[in-house]
Amino acid sequence: MRFTSALFFLATLATSCLAGVPEIEDDIASIGTSLNTLHTSILAFPTTGGTLAQALAIHNNAVNLGTELNQGITDVNTTPRPISDEDCATFLASLEALEPIIDDTLIQIGNRKAAFQALPIGGLPALVKQDLNNLCTATEAFANALLNLCPSDEATALRDRILAACNAARAIYADV
Repeated sequence: MRFTSALFFLATLATSCLAGVPEIEDDIASIGTSLNTLHTSILAFPTTGGTLAQALAIHNNAVNLGTELNQGITDVNTTPRPISDEDCATFLASLEALEPIIDDTLIQIGNRKAAFQALPIGGLPALVKQDLNNLCTATEAFANALLNLCPSDEATALRDRILAACNAARAIYADV
């Protein structure tokens, strides 16, 4: 009887630690929400005359997006394999819909480098650089986890385009 109870407990514990398709769909939606919040905060920061509060809001929103990406990595990595081609296509379509926002977010953060440098407190461009590095690293890890779950040429091309945009933004902040 004890052995059966222990086995049931372990099976329940193992199952509760696994994610699945609904969790990944939720993660992508949460990533999209956090991305939109970050994008909005970057657009609200003017190219001249921004405030420290606005800059810190951008940083906080970048950290929140990183948290969502990291949760997505965990959920993708703990999803039982295999999953259906339809689910993979759904993930890809959802991520492709985010690509224009990702691109513009990275372009706009690059466009605001001088405004960050002009703020009276030092170190903000270095903080933006750190946020960019963290987000690009997490984005690459999330994309690679999804590619392991759902390999396709189209998904690889999407990952490569997003990483190219990340690297372009990183290059703008390379000297800080």
